[in-house]
Amino acid sequence: MKHLFASLLLAAVLPSAHAAAPAKPLRALVISGGCCHDYALQHVILKEGLEARAHIEVDSIHSPDRSTKAKFEKYEKPDWAKGYDVIIHDECSADVKDLPYVNNILAAHKAGIPAVNLHCAMHSYRVGQFREPVQPGSPDALWFDLLGLQSTGHGPQVPIAVTVVNKNHPVTKTLGDWTTINEELYNNVKVFPTAIPMMKGKQVIKQKDGSTKEVESIVTWGNLYGQTRIFSSTLGHNNATVGDPRYLDMVTRGLLWSCDKLNDTYLKPTPKDPVPPSAKPFVEKAAADAKKPAEKK
Repeated sequence: MKHLFASLLLAAVLPSAHAAAPAKPLRALVISGGCCHDYALQHVILKEGLEARAHIEVDSIHSPDRSTKAKFEKYEKPDWAKGYDVIIHDECSADVKDLPYVNNILAAHKAGIPAVNLHCAMHSYRVGQFREPVQPGSPDALWFDLLGLQSTGHGPQVPIAVTVVNKNHPVTKTLGDWTTINEELYNNVKVFPTAIPMMKGKQVIKQKDGSTKEVESIVTWGNLYGQTRIFSSTLGHNNATVGDPRYLDMVTRGLLWSCDKLNDTYLKPTPKDPVPPSAKPFVEKAAADAKKPAEKK
């Protein structure tokens, strides 16, 4: 009887232990570097923020090249994405136009490796005529086909009111509206038919004559690149935004969605401190600055 009881107890415990086993972490690679941003810190913030929120192991390749011609040796290899479940493009390489190089980057995603594209990745690899709306599938649309949206520039740094426009999508159904600190709102020259808009951003910009103008663009979206899921957001110029828990929650969910792993198995409980250590000074300063106008009144 004792042996029977022990066997039944073991049988009851083992399935629970098995169910509680954490998921095998996804392997993500951040590629960061290029013009105009603090990539030396931002790739660290991303790693800390993503690993705290999901079962993800984040590697990074950072280039100290701060020009618009930053290139990465990794991209020269034919199997450059081998061993990774998802690639995070966080580079700003607007003047890299070498077709074999760009096509080799895209080949990994055409073969099924998901991508997450952040901020200036939307303004990278501008081959061909990119200023005017391009035709999907054309030589000028090479990088834009991956993104699902064509952007060519941005306005001044002022707060962006971010609104969820697709509240039923798995990425955004738990996310809310929010307002950034001073940030860049990227324009939308063309939204491709394969794009899945998720969030819009609106800025109120003061004109030279004292009047104001409202500008609105899609800031977060998904895309189908063939059968590969792609997630992108133009938000994330400043360190305080990259370290904002609302931004990191969005990127985490977008990454998991791109890998078809957006579920409780891969999501971790909300971190006790949602602000990554590397971002804390910037987030705290932004919060203090936001209170200053109210204190003066």
